[in-house]
Amino acid sequence: MRRTIMAGLVLCLTAICPTTVSFAQTNPSPQRPRYDKLSPMLRKLARQSQRPQWSQRSQSPYKPQRPQSVCAFVKVADGGEAILQQRGCRVLAQMGDICIADIPKSAIGPLSLDRRILRIEANRNTHALTDSVALHINATPIYAGQGLPQAYTGRGVVMGVMDIGFDLTHPTFYSRDTTEYRIRRFWDMLSADTLGSNLYVGRDYTGREELLTVAHARDGLDETHGTHTLGIAAGSGYDSPYRGLAPESDICIVANAVTQDTVFIDPEDYDKYTFATDALGFKYIFDYAESQGKPCVINFSEGSGQDFWGYDQLYYEMLQRLTGPGRIIVSAAGNNGNDKTWFRKEQGIPSAGSFVRSYERTAMVTFKSLSHFDMRIVAYGNTANDTLTINTADVLQQADSVFAARLYANNDSVEVLVEAYPSCYVPEETCYDLTLTGKKSVGGSPCVSFEVVGIDADVETFRVQGSLTENQLNPSLNAGEKSHSVLSPGSAPNVICVGATFYRDGVINYEGKWKAYRNGPSGERQTHSAMGPTFDGRVKPDVMAPGLHIISSYSSYYLESHPNAGDISWDVAHFDFNGRTYAWNCNSGTSMASPAVAGVIALWLQACPTLSPEDILGVLERTARHYDPELTYPNNKYGHGEIDAYRGLLDILGADKITGVSATPANARFTFSNGMLDVQLPSTASTPATISVYSLSGLLLARHSMPAGTNSCHLPVASLRKGDVCVVQIDGDTTFSGSMLVRRP
Repeated sequence: MRRTIMAGLVLCLTAICPTTVSFAQTNPSPQRPRYDKLSPMLRKLARQSQRPQWSQRSQSPYKPQRPQSVCAFVKVADGGEAILQQRGCRVLAQMGDICIADIPKSAIGPLSLDRRILRIEANRNTHALTDSVALHINATPIYAGQGLPQAYTGRGVVMGVMDIGFDLTHPTFYSRDTTEYRIRRFWDMLSADTLGSNLYVGRDYTGREELLTVAHARDGLDETHGTHTLGIAAGSGYDSPYRGLAPESDICIVANAVTQDTVFIDPEDYDKYTFATDALGFKYIFDYAESQGKPCVINFSEGSGQDFWGYDQLYYEMLQRLTGPGRIIVSAAGNNGNDKTWFRKEQGIPSAGSFVRSYERTAMVTFKSLSHFDMRIVAYGNTANDTLTINTADVLQQADSVFAARLYANNDSVEVLVEAYPSCYVPEETCYDLTLTGKKSVGGSPCVSFEVVGIDADVETFRVQGSLTENQLNPSLNAGEKSHSVLSPGSAPNVICVGATFYRDGVINYEGKWKAYRNGPSGERQTHSAMGPTFDGRVKPDVMAPGLHIISSYSSYYLESHPNAGDISWDVAHFDFNGRTYAWNCNSGTSMASPAVAGVIALWLQACPTLSPEDILGVLERTARHYDPELTYPNNKYGHGEIDAYRGLLDILGADKITGVSATPANARFTFSNGMLDVQLPSTASTPATISVYSLSGLLLARHSMPAGTNSCHLPVASLRKGDVCVVQIDGDTTFSGSMLVRRP
């Protein structure tokens, strides 16, 4: 069956502002919301709020639900905060003209009609996506704890992590000798213990006794992602080699809600957990750091897809206002790099398309173009196909530029919905969301394809949900490239976005079995690591770090509750502490790479507490390692390259500008005694060596020639005061040569 659809079922979703392409609209009544001010989630809630709401759990259909609300960003003008209060909203935070507010759902429509309310935005929550890592990214030269009086460990810096599944009792969150408990504050957004809490959702806990009594996040029996990422960023390692990158930093954490956590949320409260709630979590950590007078870096190994609706516009603005000197957010790029996520049908090409498959009920793609084109959707039956051709001009003629139809094949059907709207980035461009919905899944039986048709059209296609696949039913429909897959908020301009590189071949687990996964050359981008550009054309990710087979802490409560879970086979060790059994676990992904970068930035903040996101990007540009020298950096595969902690610190301190100082760490031990710097090589030098000591300003303080056949020397450095950092350069035997930052105790 072949059909051309000229009209469809009208759905009142949005009144879209006029652009160079005409968008048809109905004439709204005075009570109709201004849908153009609302993100899609809020458009839906505004429509629902116009209908009576009844409690699903009530025996009587006439018992109303308790008032429901949503956490949203609101951009205001001319004192718009007043109208929020008048409409029963609670302002939870405000930075300039952007508020985070708890809004009764019934107030969304009326608020949109007020000229002082410029935009209201909310979206569902994100989803969750170390041993010798420090050696690989050149961090060990700047630690204390390996017999070297090195300068930086993250002390005096707040390491924030927002994630899920925290075990607060793991010994890696103590100091290495377990005398100091390093978690200072914890907000569990899912906590049911809210009596007396002044937080929007959940409650927070402070102090060693209270934190250890709570023991784990509410989702900690079933999730352990946060325990692992926090260990990479800030774990002390306890009595193991598996130390985090900033092992002496203070820790402040937030357990937020993600798609995996809905079981812990009352259905009536789902809409309280949005991007705006996550922004409250970032603010909570930064506020704690400010109260302590300390710089702060936050790791966020979660994310969700980008879009053209503008879900992230106010989110990005709020993140820009939250970050600044001494306030850094680091986020994972995502793990969709192996997927086809984008293609372009250029002008002069008749058509391009793909099959689509989703194991959920819906699949979705977004088209973006300056001109009209046809989209052809086919459902393939055993005996006949059902073909639907839709011209975008016809979509725009429908009320609110939305229509629906249905395809039939194999005694089954697929719903087709197309909605048009202007791009939030370039309003002259029109976007079309094609949503396919099946009874249980999409693209299995019947198989389904879509195709962009029109030789004069230049159209970009973005995968939103489901997979772009190939099928011999029509081999020509094989379009799709691996790009445009970086997740939000890593896609935000002022968030440091981290991709993952290959690191090690595998590990031996606690049962003595060899475990391997997606091997590749060390330093090369992992194939699953998401790639840019962003939807508005910027280069992302910003930097790379090891993300394969990373060993870090795992939740003892997860181990106790799920002793036969598949990921337990990736545990490399089990051990006892304070009567409980804990694990060191090997995991992979950009979720593991991101906290490694956050930990390095904590070391850099200790050296320079006023570093801003722009400063960090400058350091990365000047010092990151380039795995593929034939590429131009930054690029959408590697960003600026793989992070080099030591070179970055030299750059921040200005030591790399001293003539004669190399960026390679020296292999030696340095100690101070009676105004002398003692240099001890690990073995006898085979050739003569020269030892030079510089101040950070570049002044030569001392120099000594070490004859071949010796392994130690003593240099007078009386001019160095207590706490001063100097640079020691060793030239000669390549086994030992390099520089080292050393602090006089």
